[in-house]
Amino acid sequence: MYYLTAEASFDGAHFLSGYEGKCSNLHGHRWRVILKIKASELQAEGQQRGMVVDFGDVKNALKKETDFFDHTFIYEEGSLKETTVAALNEENFLMRVVPFRPTAENFSKYFYEKFEEYGFEVAEVTVYETPNNCASYSK
Repeated sequence: MYYLTAEASFDGAHFLSGYEGKCSNLHGHRWRVILKIKASELQAEGQQRGMVVDFGDVKNALKKETDFFDHTFIYEEGSLKETTVAALNEENFLMRVVPFRPTAENFSKYFYEKFEEYGFEVAEVTVYETPNNCASYSK
């Protein structure tokens, strides 16, 4: 099996609704996303001969998906009052609402599924919430 690994980072704020502890407060992270793609054989012909996939294609997809969250406030759908969301919108804060609790675990599955949509044979996605703490998802 061949593996290709690429990574990107984004800065984003979040909080954990319903959590008792520090993470219930709004705070930020430098999220680090590591994408691992696999292939049982290398491409045999054409421009990508001898490759799993073109690194440029992987880097572009990774950048697009992580840039979407860069310097935003990420929150779980339904976790904020409508008046809070309206006030933050009025202040022109860039927010990203997600249908899951924004944890490293959930982000690892989210990004795994996103990169599958690009047609990559994803082996694993790892998301670091801090330099020493990460979660991974694979099938």
